[in-house]
Amino acid sequence: MSLPGTLFSSRVLRPSPLLVPLPARVVGRTRLPAPSAGSCRRGFAQFVPAQNPKAISFSLNATRSESVAPATGTGHGEGRFLRMIMFGKPGAGKGTLSSRLTKKYEVISLSTGDLLRQHIAEKTEVGLLAEEIVASGGLLPDDIMLKVVTSKLDSLHNRHWILDGFPRTLGQGRLLDHHLSRQGTPMSLIANLDVPDEVILGRISDRWVHLPSGRVYNLSYNPPKVAGHDDETGEPLIKRPDDNPEIFARRLEQFYASTSPLLAYYEAKAASDASMKLVSLAGRTSDEIWPQLESVIRSNFPSVKERLEVKRRTSLSEAALGRREPDVREKTKVAA
Repeated sequence: MSLPGTLFSSRVLRPSPLLVPLPARVVGRTRLPAPSAGSCRRGFAQFVPAQNPKAISFSLNATRSESVAPATGTGHGEGRFLRMIMFGKPGAGKGTLSSRLTKKYEVISLSTGDLLRQHIAEKTEVGLLAEEIVASGGLLPDDIMLKVVTSKLDSLHNRHWILDGFPRTLGQGRLLDHHLSRQGTPMSLIANLDVPDEVILGRISDRWVHLPSGRVYNLSYNPPKVAGHDDETGEPLIKRPDDNPEIFARRLEQFYASTSPLLAYYEAKAASDASMKLVSLAGRTSDEIWPQLESVIRSNFPSVKERLEVKRRTSLSEAALGRREPDVREKTKVAA
């Protein structure tokens, strides 16, 4: 699958000094923010994983009581499980769409950054190794990143999930696919968000972020309830220094260079593997793309159910509408 774009570049790009804040730590293609708030302010949007309220809580050292026998769910129908990766340019709306998905449906969101920090905090074998490498300024090898991710995925055989932040390279994609296949839990959906470059470049001037949580707001289509403040905590929002057209254009170039081979790999795999579906969802805003994503999931993964609280709100709304309609008809008769 080709990825047309005015900024496409097949050459290997060297990160600009403006793009790589020194206090942050690089982990493979994933940036692990330093613990201080000051250094976090220099991170990128994709390197500050959102703490989705629907993300599953866990302890890496605890027994994996939720593990069950593997279920491939590779066929069509009720038994098919959603195991999903979403690709998109920086600012394309991955976080917004993932949040909508996990809030409405029984889907678990897993963040690579959160998993890595959890390993380090709990001083697991992988965590101790990762901490040593990160502290020395090195890059975590792909096999270590795979262990970080699969430490949780391997306990979610019969659950629907979406993975954030991994894979980001062709090598990581192949390693993850091989592992999932051996576990009998192959990837089932790859979604590529196709948002025009000019739209994304036009968004960045309206973008504000709450750094502690990673929540991102946009004054054009996703404004905060109170201007300049986070919806959940009321804390002030900030502008990232890298949110300017020149730096953002370079980030788009980097995205094309690293992601194009990975998408081409998944396109070829989906063409020969009926258990995997690859879709391209085009739009200028998340509101335009969301109905497409929801339609794909509803039609291909009917076992993905709405959360009970969502169903309850819908039922109450329908009941209220049902009560009002007879009142309207009765008033019409009296008037006649």
